[in-house]
Amino acid sequence: MKHSFLDQYSDRDSLLHRLDPRTKIIMALLFIVAVVVTPSFRWLALALYFGTVMALIIASRLPLLAVLKRSLVIMPFVLLVAIFIPFLKEGEVAGSYNIWFWQVSVTYDGLQILWSVVSKAWLSMLSLIWLTSTTKFASLLKGMERLHVPRVMVMILSFMYRYIFVLTDEVMRMKQARDSRNIGGSRFWQLKTVGNMIGTLFIRSYERAERVYAAMMSRGFDGESRTLDSLTFRRADACVGVSVGLLLVLTGVLNLLY
Repeated sequence: MKHSFLDQYSDRDSLLHRLDPRTKIIMALLFIVAVVVTPSFRWLALALYFGTVMALIIASRLPLLAVLKRSLVIMPFVLLVAIFIPFLKEGEVAGSYNIWFWQVSVTYDGLQILWSVVSKAWLSMLSLIWLTSTTKFASLLKGMERLHVPRVMVMILSFMYRYIFVLTDEVMRMKQARDSRNIGGSRFWQLKTVGNMIGTLFIRSYERAERVYAAMMSRGFDGESRTLDSLTFRRADACVGVSVGLLLVLTGVLNLLY
């Protein structure tokens, strides 16, 4: 499988690619906070936030179609959580339905809140995709460490990024071995085989983690992320960071006035 699907566009050259990782992390964090705290039904503010993140994506020379397709991956999980809001929110009834012995009603306010939640989640995902697509993952971890993110969290993200590909390859090999030996059987037998595969994968992952930890400790690993490039704030970081910050503040002021 491809091992660089998260930061596969991080080697491109643009002004935003060359920014300090800490600047981009703070920008993405402020953008997400601004989107989340925006009240529902403020569609003008959400439209301005969408224009802001799209301007960053275009300025970074990222393939727009690929970014949009990647951002839609999270939408089923958001809908799975938020799909019940229209049925629980009180207000003017938009429709009533009979489901077996229950009668449920959908309200207009609930539908608007559902749309607001989906829009905010999508905008937040676009900002995170922009962050990971313009920053090498090692530099991103280094920036998080310099911003005093808990070292345990940084280490977990580092190991996840490095070994999720190994685990995925392990699952594909186990699946290929199962398919080559599959001679049919009942549904219960198939589920039992999948359960055995999950148990085997857990044991192999645990043993691999023990071996990796012992190897790293024997080589003097102290938990610090190291990169060849040093992190330094430049004039471009200040200019871009202040510009995006002022744009977010202006959007918030327009949101309050209108």
